[in-house]
Amino acid sequence: MLDKKTQPDEKLAKIVELEMLRVNEIIRERMASENAPRIPEVTSHLISAGGKRLRPMLTLAAARMFDYDGDEHLKLAATVEFIHTATLLHDDVVDESLKRRGRPTANLLWDNKSSVLVGDYLFSRSFQLMVEVGSLTILDILASASATIAEGEVLQLTVSKNIKTDEATYLKVIRGKTAALFSAATQVGGKIAGASEEACKALYEYGDALGIAFQIIDDLLDVEGSLQNTGKNSGDDFRERKVTLPFIKAIKKSTNTELEFWKRTIEKGDQNADDWDKALLVMQKYDVVSDIRKEAETWVDRAKLALKKLPESEVQLLLSDLADYVLTRSK
Repeated sequence: MLDKKTQPDEKLAKIVELEMLRVNEIIRERMASENAPRIPEVTSHLISAGGKRLRPMLTLAAARMFDYDGDEHLKLAATVEFIHTATLLHDDVVDESLKRRGRPTANLLWDNKSSVLVGDYLFSRSFQLMVEVGSLTILDILASASATIAEGEVLQLTVSKNIKTDEATYLKVIRGKTAALFSAATQVGGKIAGASEEACKALYEYGDALGIAFQIIDDLLDVEGSLQNTGKNSGDDFRERKVTLPFIKAIKKSTNTELEFWKRTIEKGDQNADDWDKALLVMQKYDVVSDIRKEAETWVDRAKLALKKLPESEVQLLLSDLADYVLTRSK
């Protein structure tokens, strides 16, 4: 039984529970390798770390909205999860991360080479699944999303450590690295179910706005979160010198003295033990948390507006609640 206290993501997981069990079977089958046992070892470590599987659930939910009664959406959901897992493996190498979801990263337990190559393997598996579905349109959507994700990651790499990075560039980064897979996940769910072009466009708009809000809050959690809630240390982005929205907003309002602080810590990487506390004080001075929450709320409103273009149903209402939940999540 689901009560009123059950969070929207948990409600969605319950609704698509049986389908997700079948998706998990596909994932287990396709991540297997007779010739390279390290592949399932590395993949299992990350996949079993307790992620919400939100992206594949969005694919299943979108298909359910249009009463799809086939099983190709299961392959698409597995495809989305494989793409997501591959990008996480690559991200942890690029970021030199030591923890993911509160556990040691694959690159720490094995090595960078294993993480990169296993990520490549999962990308290849995802394309095999796409082809099996037999739709060039869906293949184009997911292939384009994969390219956009990589493009977003490269853009983030090129603007990292640059305190002149503006909000427009930040939006390009997160629309690529995060929102692209959200929007592809929802769009292909509608496509496989035979939804109209207008409905698929609305699903794309919902996923895009939801993904942007999700990443904005994720970056905010790095500022105000804790290891217990988020699975990572507060201030990781600062230490990795990633210029995310909290820093962009603070830098934009900073005095000359404060700008020198940002140049030293982020551009030059000269950080002392108490610099994170100083960074927090500057961000508190300019109330960036409040500004960022308002911005995330704007994107949530866009996501909900897109949903209103779709037929009202239990799933449609739940996806609307899910958008609101993004604003209050703690991990």
